[in-house]
Amino acid sequence: MFSIGDFARHGRVSVWMLRHYDALGLLRPARVDPATGYRSYAAGQLARLNRIVALKDLGFTLDQVATLLADEVPAEQVRGMLTLRRAELEAALAEGAARLAQVEARLRTIEAEGTAPDVVVKELPAMRVVELTGVAAGFAPEAIGPVVRPLCVELGQRLPAADVTPAGRLTCYYEQRSEDEVVVHAAVPASVGGGDLNGLKVAYLPATRAATLVHHGAIDGVLPSWQAVVRWIDEHGFASAGSQRELYLDCPEDPAGWVTELQEPIG
Repeated sequence: MFSIGDFARHGRVSVWMLRHYDALGLLRPARVDPATGYRSYAAGQLARLNRIVALKDLGFTLDQVATLLADEVPAEQVRGMLTLRRAELEAALAEGAARLAQVEARLRTIEAEGTAPDVVVKELPAMRVVELTGVAAGFAPEAIGPVVRPLCVELGQRLPAADVTPAGRLTCYYEQRSEDEVVVHAAVPASVGGGDLNGLKVAYLPATRAATLVHHGAIDGVLPSWQAVVRWIDEHGFASAGSQRELYLDCPEDPAGWVTELQEPIG
């Protein structure tokens, strides 16, 4: 038998935590002295203590730990709880990765402050495109991303059945209808006539003069680059004169290697 202090030391927990587990019914002492109230634990109880600590480290609450350790809980329920926890951890990792990308983009912006952005004014020719559209709740990356990504995937899937051969790179452009409504267009240039286009729409992008800037890295971190374009337009006496466009020049598997030309029509 171990005293509560020795058992806590062997289990790498505090005496207070053992008393808390006792109060919750998670880990009862093997013996309690009726005269002194001193708690004693058996060596075999270390296995249960280790399971409690391991489940806590996975992020389960003590109520959930109690459920997982209950003898009558079916294995399928335990598997379901662990699967759900895995999904929660995966979502947290994805959110953390997105925040890290935003921090890195902001750091690059701070490091570049004081240097002029490499904005180039170009004459963009008119284009006939086939496209799919969706609606986002604003221009923030967290609003645009969940709309534009599936649109681009679906566009690529529909092109073969529509017998459409792209004549240029993927272009996304955006029209703001109201403060909380942005129409997202995923489009590719193509020479098409009538007929069934497998649900794709034909649209025309007019010729325009645009301030352009090449953005390197994941598109989720594009906001500082767009802000640099807007500042350049204001500083040089221009005004925005149309829908913002993003021309995807290179999209390798790793988003950190993406190359995207940002195009802001000006007047």
